[in-house]
Amino acid sequence: MSLSLVESFSSIEDPRVERHKLHKLIDIIVLTICAVVSGSDGWESIAQFGEEKEDWLR
Repeated sequence: MSLSLVESFSSIEDPRVERHKLHKLIDIIVLTICAVVSGSDGWESIAQFGEEKEDWLR
C-alpha cells in the first residue's frame, strides 16, 4: 500500500503558536517537497514556486 504525501506527513505535530499560523503545516510540507523536486533550492524559490503553481497545488 502506498500513501499520498498528505497521508504520509499528516501525523506530524505542528509546533507553531496557533495565532501565528497563516498556512496549514501539511500545506507547507507538500509545497516544499514539490518545489524542491522541481528544482527549487531556497526559500525564495520555494515561495515563487508556490505563487506560480497555486492553482495546481489547490
